[in-house]
Amino acid sequence: MSLRVSLLLPLLLCAPMAWADDASDPAAMTSPWSGSGGELGFASARGNSSTESLNGRLKLRYTDDDWVHSMDLFGLRSSAEYKQTGDDGSTYRKRQTTANRYTAGAGSALQLGEHRQLTATVRYESDDFATYDRQGSFGLGYGTRLIDGERLVLDTQIGPGVRRSHNSETDENRTGLIGRGLFDLKFGLTDNTDLVNTLLVESGSYNTFAQNDFGVSVAMNRHFALKAGWQARYNSDVAEDKRKTDTLATMNVVYSFK
Repeated sequence: MSLRVSLLLPLLLCAPMAWADDASDPAAMTSPWSGSGGELGFASARGNSSTESLNGRLKLRYTDDDWVHSMDLFGLRSSAEYKQTGDDGSTYRKRQTTANRYTAGAGSALQLGEHRQLTATVRYESDDFATYDRQGSFGLGYGTRLIDGERLVLDTQIGPGVRRSHNSETDENRTGLIGRGLFDLKFGLTDNTDLVNTLLVESGSYNTFAQNDFGVSVAMNRHFALKAGWQARYNSDVAEDKRKTDTLATMNVVYSFK
């Protein structure tokens, strides 16, 4: 992620606050916008070495009669600065990027009835430190609610799609058919605490990609919450010097539509 994108993220995350009307306004209670709005987390350490990490997310949903449109943006950037000694004995500080990844996704769903829909989704990902540093996919599917309890809800989408990936090791582009599955679970632990888990699987002939996002969200008021998250990402086809599974732990402030 470039510095320009890093500076733009906080502005994007604040955008939903400008769109949301005052809670006392009746029109705000029937707003077509919904979703978790924005998440933002930042960590910085200083001393013999310096590290900085920034992650942000913008997740929105817009309802228009029988259509539901969604958007999901995510960015992660980390860097470290440390002291290094040259061949001549002199010392200098060197900064190295340790993570640089962003994803963008969008989808539209046509409601067929209560908790049933036809879906179309598109997703793009760029990761400077992955074997497949660029991946784009498009999928069609059928969505339904498998569990509709008072506290526990499980939604799913399943269908075919197509994916195009760039292999950074071989500088090769590959295109192939995939099967796509999305499983979205939410459990209300208490009145102000939710457990959420989203699993995305895209499986094709040359690679199976899976991403699981687990989070615990504690609401502080109507719009703001604290969220602890853990993400695991898996690719079945990677270079010999790379691991198949990456993990990420976050602690973010979340703005939500209500």
